[in-house]
Amino acid sequence: MLDKTFNALKRILIIDDEESVRFVLARLLKEEGYQIDTAGNSSEALDMIRRRNYDLVFVDNMLGPENGIDLLRDIRQTDPDVLVVMVTGCPDVDSAAMAVRLGAFDYITKPVRRETLVLIARHALKIKQLADERERNLANLNAIFSSVSDAIILTDSSQLLLQYNAAAAASCGYSAEMIGVPVTAIDLGCGGTCRKALIETIKSGSPQQLKRFECSRSDGTSRVVSFTASAVTEADGTVKGAVGVIRDETRLDTLEKVLRQRDQFHGMIGRNPAMQKFYALIEALADVQTTVLVNGESGTGKELVAAALHACGHRKNGPMVKVNCSALSETLLESELFGHVRGAFTGAIASKAGRFEIADGGTLFLDEIGDISPAMQMRLLRVLQEREFERVGDTTPIKVDVRVIAATNQDLAEKVRQGTFRQDLYFRLNVVRLELPPLRDRSDDIPLLAAHFLKKFNIHFGRYIRDFSDEVMALFMRYEWPGNVRELEHAIEHACILCRSDVISLADLPRDLLAGKEGGPDEAATKPSRSDRNLTLEEALAMADGNKSQAARLLGISRRTVYRHLSD
Repeated sequence: MLDKTFNALKRILIIDDEESVRFVLARLLKEEGYQIDTAGNSSEALDMIRRRNYDLVFVDNMLGPENGIDLLRDIRQTDPDVLVVMVTGCPDVDSAAMAVRLGAFDYITKPVRRETLVLIARHALKIKQLADERERNLANLNAIFSSVSDAIILTDSSQLLLQYNAAAAASCGYSAEMIGVPVTAIDLGCGGTCRKALIETIKSGSPQQLKRFECSRSDGTSRVVSFTASAVTEADGTVKGAVGVIRDETRLDTLEKVLRQRDQFHGMIGRNPAMQKFYALIEALADVQTTVLVNGESGTGKELVAAALHACGHRKNGPMVKVNCSALSETLLESELFGHVRGAFTGAIASKAGRFEIADGGTLFLDEIGDISPAMQMRLLRVLQEREFERVGDTTPIKVDVRVIAATNQDLAEKVRQGTFRQDLYFRLNVVRLELPPLRDRSDDIPLLAAHFLKKFNIHFGRYIRDFSDEVMALFMRYEWPGNVRELEHAIEHACILCRSDVISLADLPRDLLAGKEGGPDEAATKPSRSDRNLTLEEALAMADGNKSQAARLLGISRRTVYRHLSD
C-alpha cells in the first residue's frame, strides 16, 4: 500500500519513436501505479519537460532520424535534476559509455523485460527521492545557516574550513579564500581561542563550551563572546568534522553589569556600593595606558586591584610582574628593577634582565612605592618619562613598553611636603589614583567575605565547617580591622585550624582579635534599634532581605535579641 502511494506521486516520461513500444512500456509502469506521459520525438519531449517536472525519463537511443544521445544532452541542460535511463535495441559499448558520461542513470537493452523495467524504475525513483530530500535538507540548512545572527563555522575531520555564514564573515573576518584552509593556519587577528576549542572537539569528539570570554579583534576592539563546538559524526560514531557557534554577548554582559551587583570581581569580594563603583572604575581604566596609583591601608587588596587592571585590559596576554619595593635594599632594588651586566658589582657573575625588561608588553606592579630612596625615585622617573633604561653597569639604553601600576599605604602628598618624595615623580605616578576603602567602611561586606574565606579554607584543610556562631559574627561586625581583609582572612584561617565542631566559636579565634574587641554595655541593656554602625533594626532586616540571623550580624547583636525586640 505504501509503495502504491509512493508510486502515485511519481511521474515518468517515455520517449520512443515506436508507438507500440510506448504503449507497452506505459502500460507496464501504470500497473505499478506511476503517472505516465509519452512522447514520440525530441521536440515533443523537450516541450513536455519544460512544462512539467518529471522524476524519471526513459529515452530510446534511436528516435528515427534523431539521436537519443543528443536528446539526453538537451534534457540534462533543460532539467539537471531529472534521472534519465537510455533504452537501445542495438547495444554498443561506446554509446553506453557516452550516455553514462553525459549523466544517464542507467542503460538497458531491448526487448525490455517487465522485471527489468520495474526494478530500474523503482531503484531510480528511490535514488531520486533521496537526492531530493538531501537537496531540501541542504536548502533548509543553508537558510538556517545564513539567517541566524550567531557566527557559525564548519570544518572537516582534517581541520579544513568547509563553510561559514554571513555572521562569521562580519564578526570574525572569515572570507571565501579561507575555504579549504586548515583553521590552524587562518589568522583573524584574534587569539584563536574558538578555533583551538574546535580542534579539540575534532580530536576528542567531545563538545566544548566556553562561557563569556573577551575576544580581541584585529582592529583593536574587543567583545564578550560565548563559544560552543560540537562534533559532526557518522552513524558509527566516526568524527567527520565539527561545527562551532560564536555568540556575541557583549551587550548582554554590559547590561547585566549595569543591572546587577557583582559579589566578586577578579578575586575581589564585595557588594558594597563603594566596591561596585570601584569595579566599574577598574574596567574603565583597564585599557587606558597611563600609570595608576593605588592607595589603601595594609591588607585592603591593592595587589588584587593591580591584577584586575592587568586582566581586564588588552595587556592580559602579556606578563604581570610584581615587585615589593620595601623588601629590598636600594642596591638590590636597582638590580631587580633594571637588571645588571656581568661584573657590574661584586657577585654579579652573570648578566640578568630586570623586572622592567621582563614586563615588556605587560604590566609592572610596584608595591610600597613610598619606600624607595631618592636615587631610585630619579631612575624610576626617567623610565616613566622616556620608556627606556640601562642595566646596572651598562650604557646601552633598552626600550620597553610597560604599564606601571604603583601602590602604597602612605600619604605620598604628605611625603612630598616633607621633602622625602619627589614631586615630579608623584605627579607622574598620580595621573589616576584609586582609593581602596578600608574594611571598617564597608562592614556590610564582612559576612560575604567571611563566607568566602570559610569555603576556601574548608577546601584547603579538607574540613566541613558550616558557619560562624552569632557571637563570632557579632565580633566581626564590631571589630575595627586595622589589618583589613588580610586580617579577616588570617583570623578565619586560624579558626578553621583550631575549630573542632561544625561552627566556629569565639574560642577558635586568634587571641589578638579577642583582646582587641571593643568593650561596651550588655546587649540587653543596649538600645536595640541602633547598632555601632547606626543601623536601625528595620534597616538591618531590609538589608538582609528579612533574614534575622543576617540582620543580627549586621547589628552586632545576638539573634535572640532581635527576636525579643521584634516581639515587643
